[in-house]
Amino acid sequence: MQQFHYDNKIVKNFIYATMLWGVVGMLVGLLLAFMFLFPNLTDGISWLSFGRLRPLHTNAVIFAFVGNAIFAGVYYSTQRLLKARMFSDLLSKLNFWGWQLIIVGAAITLPLGYTSSKEYAELEWPFDIAIALVWVIFGWNLIGTMLKRRQRHLYVAIWFYIATFVTVAVLHIFNSLELPVSAMKSYSVYAGVQDALVQWWYGHNAVAFFLTTPFLGLMYYFVPKAANRPVYSYRLSIVHFWSLIFIYIWAGPHHLLYTALPEWAQNLGVAFSVMLLMPSWGGMINGLLTLRGAWDKVRTDPVLKFMVVAITGYGMATFEGPMLSLKNVNAIAHFTDWIIAHVHVGALAWNGFLTFGMIYYLVPKLFKTKLHSLALANLHFWIGTLGIIMYALPMYVAGFTQASMWKQFNPDGTLTYGNFLETVTEIMPMYWMRAIGGTLYLTGMLILVFNVIATIKKGSKVEDELAEAAALERVSRKRTANEGWHTWIERKPIQLTIGATIAILIGGLVQIVPTIVVKSNIPTIASVKPYSPLELEGRDIYIREGCVGCHSQMIRPFRSEVERYGDYSKAGEFVYDHPFLWGSKRTGPDLHRIGGKYSDNWHFNHMYDPQSTSSGSIMPRYPWLITGSSSELDKSMTEKKMEAMVTLGVPYTDQDIANAQQSMLEQGAKIEENLHADPDFTKTYEADKQYALDNGEPFVEMKNREIVALIAYLQRLGTDIKLETAQN
Repeated sequence: MQQFHYDNKIVKNFIYATMLWGVVGMLVGLLLAFMFLFPNLTDGISWLSFGRLRPLHTNAVIFAFVGNAIFAGVYYSTQRLLKARMFSDLLSKLNFWGWQLIIVGAAITLPLGYTSSKEYAELEWPFDIAIALVWVIFGWNLIGTMLKRRQRHLYVAIWFYIATFVTVAVLHIFNSLELPVSAMKSYSVYAGVQDALVQWWYGHNAVAFFLTTPFLGLMYYFVPKAANRPVYSYRLSIVHFWSLIFIYIWAGPHHLLYTALPEWAQNLGVAFSVMLLMPSWGGMINGLLTLRGAWDKVRTDPVLKFMVVAITGYGMATFEGPMLSLKNVNAIAHFTDWIIAHVHVGALAWNGFLTFGMIYYLVPKLFKTKLHSLALANLHFWIGTLGIIMYALPMYVAGFTQASMWKQFNPDGTLTYGNFLETVTEIMPMYWMRAIGGTLYLTGMLILVFNVIATIKKGSKVEDELAEAAALERVSRKRTANEGWHTWIERKPIQLTIGATIAILIGGLVQIVPTIVVKSNIPTIASVKPYSPLELEGRDIYIREGCVGCHSQMIRPFRSEVERYGDYSKAGEFVYDHPFLWGSKRTGPDLHRIGGKYSDNWHFNHMYDPQSTSSGSIMPRYPWLITGSSSELDKSMTEKKMEAMVTLGVPYTDQDIANAQQSMLEQGAKIEENLHADPDFTKTYEADKQYALDNGEPFVEMKNREIVALIAYLQRLGTDIKLETAQN
């Protein structure tokens, strides 16, 4: 027997980080929920605006809260499953501190507007490189530990950890291929339809391989441990693992149904999404049936209560996912709050509750004591469960209401609810209930923090836990006569890693390569031209302010959408869009045909005070684009941006780039002239100018302000092809 020590310090550090970032991420989410009710809650503060905080919330809860929980659970369970200390204490520390620095960087840069706008991948290129490096460090440590293990066969949880490491690395690297323009600005190398496909290949599988597979590994370890029962079925776990990682990677296109994505790619996504139900529910069944014979313990043990609800939430979300991939269901649900409900059932129940159960299990063991208060843990469970229900159910109702109202027609063929704001007003009570549900869930999180701190205070500090196990004897590398193929691969971490890599690469290659390589998949439209320099700058402002979080730019070929917004979107219209901006939620109306629909003055007033042009709007104000020195458009990088676009295939000429500054002045002057057509604007503008002169402050000409660039971009949208008449 050999004696060695488990590294508990790294596990503790990740648990502390999980709790800290969990509170931060949920607080930001709750603030966003209240901003639906009070749009001007952070009035005039650019870095606290909804569009900038939304990606901070998603990144904080996914990569900070859930990410740290994954590392905590993996580092604890891996050492005990492999009967070995982690391969390198230095790598463990680099993993921890590197990840926290990335999170802090995200917390600073996202509110400042540095974003790529790609869902769950908003961080700019320096952070993308840092994420890749830290992830490699994690994988190096994980696989290194497998190679020095004292347990021959790799338990099922380890299989899922391997698949997580490999797939997240592949997804992150390929989706984050971008061309830097400056230290904090880049453009995706993909454009339009191609960018959309790669993004949702990543986005869907970030949910699959960051929010699901590692948590399934944690389920396979912590549920049997907490229940003191063996896993229900070893064979089912084999089928579950291989079928899940192979099928999941194909399902991304179901996020793009009825869009400009080629029909064959959409149908492929639907087919594999439906198949995904079987392995997903196989895992759920394996987890729940592991508790057979332990239901008396479930009634009294808060750890198991959290885990049962977590697995149930996983089952609900993975039933709903394939259902939402059916085209007739997707036609109703997409762009509505139904999707918000679906996502949060998975996030709050599956990820949140499994994390809570794991923390309540781990902390007493790590500190050699009992949990401070079982009563508080049970209170957390019931408050959290009620919070999930009060969050999700109203969002389902809101989603059904939106879809129904958007699609209703009068007998004369006109839209019953022609004004988009009518649907917003109708669902405000649901937004109130969501805010209450979120408050309850956060309250439960704070109870956990208190309970854990009290437990730690009465426990003992054991950072290096003594353990012993027999050394691993060398055996034949070849498969023996009586050895099953999976039993053989379970003792071969390198072969298992290679097998998992092949399984996940097949689907990605089949979907993405033809879309990028075969030009006929994206038909071109001769009238579609690149953005002017001022429109390009305006588009970057649109991205910076997070407008894509509330507005789509993708009109689907439905009668209701064509009547409401204009002609449906064509693939060839997006060939110069780096990145694509199709959006995934309509808190406001679609903007793809907004160009020319309203006057420049309307857009100006709408950005300054949305309620003045759209009574009842829940859109916040954007005064920093319009007044003060902060409103001056930075034109110093325009030529570099255009040169980067040329590198990416956008056909700007040398003359276009050389004349960029003059072009922006001329287009800006025309918009300023249009604005002066409104006497109220002229009066206010002249007063603003006189105030600056009287106080010796710099005065920014209107044609040089950010609002003018944004107006230029909005007025361009959808004008490259002939438009059908839209009702509103």
